[in-house]
Amino acid sequence: MDDRIRGNLEGVRARIAEAARRSGRGPDAVRLVAVTKTNPPDRIVPLVEAGQLDLGENFPQELWRKVEALSARPEGIRWHLIGHLQSNKAKRTAPMVRLVHGVDSLKLLRLLDELAADLPGPPGICLQANCSGEGSKHGWSPGAMLDDAEAIASCRSIPIVGLMTMAGYGTTDEEARPTFAALRELRDRMRDRTGLELPELSMGMSGDFGAAIEEGATLVRVGSALFEGLDPP
Repeated sequence: MDDRIRGNLEGVRARIAEAARRSGRGPDAVRLVAVTKTNPPDRIVPLVEAGQLDLGENFPQELWRKVEALSARPEGIRWHLIGHLQSNKAKRTAPMVRLVHGVDSLKLLRLLDELAADLPGPPGICLQANCSGEGSKHGWSPGAMLDDAEAIASCRSIPIVGLMTMAGYGTTDEEARPTFAALRELRDRMRDRTGLELPELSMGMSGDFGAAIEEGATLVRVGSALFEGLDPP
């Protein structure tokens, strides 16, 4: 099992490097966040031992369990919350993570801004935009985010480092590309309106991260490709 996971990781890293090259950037311009949801710690350890320290979880409760289970690892794991964060779980979650990818409302942003004032190293956050227009997805519409730009910029305790989106369900690389291009364009407009640098674009998953990188992704969230060929946990 360990060899298979390491081999999958090497393959994903090679694909990231090639997509970065196509976009005119070096491989270090794109960070892989290994999505470990539903996978137990014994499947995560081979990734960590291979130097994959950015790990992402969708659900706060699962994140809490895995942070505790792997807390003794010496490598310095950087945890990311990539799924929806409910307000009542924000206080416990924020100190555990390096980045919250899915801040999907002004209410949640303001709560995290309040919590950040009491944290020695608050996590960075990405604002979630619903660029695919699907009703089932969380996040601001691009127009609504632009309307909230002034209020967003007023949150100064929490580091707002970028934007995040998800392509439509079941879309191919090329079908997803307009969604990723829309996030990049929204980031540029938000820079102008807020004065924030917003260096991070979190977009692209196992089935479409190549197009996401070509459209400017700096963070890709890959899970199934890393555990391909293994029995379900």
